[in-house]
Amino acid sequence: MQIAIPRGSEERARAFYVELLGFDEVPKPPELAVRGGVWLRGGGANLHLGADPDFRAARKSHPAFVCADYDALLRHLSSRGVPIERGENLFEGNAHCYVTDPFGNRIELIAEQE
Repeated sequence: MQIAIPRGSEERARAFYVELLGFDEVPKPPELAVRGGVWLRGGGANLHLGADPDFRAARKSHPAFVCADYDALLRHLSSRGVPIERGENLFEGNAHCYVTDPFGNRIELIAEQE
């Protein structure tokens, strides 16, 4: 899965996706690293953040990630000032919410089924 970030914003992306959401960074091959962006992996998901010179935030379409410790993650995000929009209805029986990355991209977080 890939979402766009503004060119030159890789450090801000790492601060959000690695430090706050808990993804691990995966080294990009050297021939692709020159393009910028960040590759991430976590919980069985691969997420590529592509540096785009004509960046436009994805405010409607979005990736969704199942979270093993959903409540702890939401507490962590809230303590860091990340606004959380809770989903009104359960997603397949599980709580879910939306957050926005530093660039305006919408991200859905879903509680892992117990």
